[in-house]
Amino acid sequence: MSTVHHVDAALLVLEKPAGLLSVPGLGPDKQDCLSARAQQQYADALIVHRLDMSTSGLMLMARGKAAQSVLSRHFAERRVHKRYEAIVHGAVAQTALAWNDIDLPIALDWPHRPLRIVSAVDGKPSQTRWRIVDRPTPSTTRLELEPVTGRSHQLRVHLKAIGHPIIGDPLYGTDDLTATSRLMLHATRIAFAHPVTAEPMSFFSAPDF
Repeated sequence: MSTVHHVDAALLVLEKPAGLLSVPGLGPDKQDCLSARAQQQYADALIVHRLDMSTSGLMLMARGKAAQSVLSRHFAERRVHKRYEAIVHGAVAQTALAWNDIDLPIALDWPHRPLRIVSAVDGKPSQTRWRIVDRPTPSTTRLELEPVTGRSHQLRVHLKAIGHPIIGDPLYGTDDLTATSRLMLHATRIAFAHPVTAEPMSFFSAPDF
């Protein structure tokens, strides 16, 4: 079982390691996942959102159908706020530590599923906010990211589109993956209203990179 940041009768906040699926995949070799591990200890644990297998960090799960319905609605209404950190290729140009916006529509790349692409024709509206945290080296930049929308692979596609793919990305990067052990993307913060009490809740997880 992964680290549990919070547990109560309505929800769980868990830490997903990089390389672990959020939900079961196709085939017997893809049944180990965060949701299955959670359900071994909390039988009523239910998914309300996902992280890519390569992404680490905070994941929220509901306990029971009633809490799942409320939290799923909160996600749909953009009332759940998430932040990520990533290390990307290149020295991202910016003159101040302000938030910037990427507003590029994303579509499924049908001939190359499950890849996504930026497409003005078929894409769904997709927005990401970002700002510089620091520059670990002259050729890399650490960014804080806030997805306004929640498209699959959104952060990875948007950062590739502006010329700064995430280090270690096997789908959208150009890395020699023997030189990096993982995708440098971590879900650091999640904030939401408790599905029963409406109490504001916020959690933080520092990346290990």
